[in-house]
Amino acid sequence: MMTELPFRSRGKRNLRSLHLWLGSFILIALSCSAPPQATAAGTEIAILKSSDLKAYDDAVEGFKATAPGDATYIEYGLRGDLEQGKHLARKIRATNSSLVVAVGLKAALAAKLEIVDIPILYMMILDPIKHRLIADNMTGVLLEIPTDRQFKIMRAFLPTLRRIGMMYDPDKSAPKLKEAVSRASTYEFRLQGFPVEHEKEVPQQLRSLLSESEALWLIPDSTVLTDESIRFILESAVAKQVPVVGFSSEFTRLGALLSMSIDYGEVGREAGLLAKRIVNGEQRLPLNPISVQRVKITVNQKTARHLSVTIPKELDSLIDETY
Repeated sequence: MMTELPFRSRGKRNLRSLHLWLGSFILIALSCSAPPQATAAGTEIAILKSSDLKAYDDAVEGFKATAPGDATYIEYGLRGDLEQGKHLARKIRATNSSLVVAVGLKAALAAKLEIVDIPILYMMILDPIKHRLIADNMTGVLLEIPTDRQFKIMRAFLPTLRRIGMMYDPDKSAPKLKEAVSRASTYEFRLQGFPVEHEKEVPQQLRSLLSESEALWLIPDSTVLTDESIRFILESAVAKQVPVVGFSSEFTRLGALLSMSIDYGEVGREAGLLAKRIVNGEQRLPLNPISVQRVKITVNQKTARHLSVTIPKELDSLIDETY
């Protein structure tokens, strides 16, 4: 009987790990800092970071792997302070930088406010359009997998699926639901949203979702997904024979049938390739933010057997990890 969220000690290590991962994912829109440092030699590229998160470091490392090979990188950290970011952006504006790479939301906002005559390339930002990161000298790499691509993968792995349920906080994820509903019919899906305005509403809405849907699609929504609710959601879905599609391999490891995710290093590598085109004059600005080409797919074989789901053999080459 699903009346309240169970607060159990079992699996605390796994939940703590996933909680930290989700925290990193959400903090991608936030702050902190690192001191300036330089590497390489040649074209000067300024890297403006919102904070010193490992996720940002992974993205920067990926960026340097594919960016112009003769570049000199000068890094600046905001320490989570937008005003400090604006000060650093003005400092960058006075340098010989050919490109500004903004890592995280505050860095991108500071760059947009202060820099108008140098190309700005942002990365590691959730929903950049929502934050109005649009300017004649600005473009970037999306952190999320486009909805169409997610639906295409779902259709390939679950060919008979028709009804999909999604829990969401209207204040945070209503635009995501609206966009997904408009695209679902193309893949012969009927997507239904179940609003959750507070974590306490998860059990009731989950009960309704599991009785009306053939699959549960998880999205990054911090009201729905908390340290206490994650295992409850996954266990309840499996008990009701409803597959869960997540956005992190941690979900797959904890019982989701399938997850699609993006490696932060891949975000950086895509940004590096785009930077090379911009610096070489091959790409004119502005242009819409681009998507990461490589998507990581993980599958839980134990869950598949429990749900009597057979993964088509021809999809084996698309699966990066199994549990």
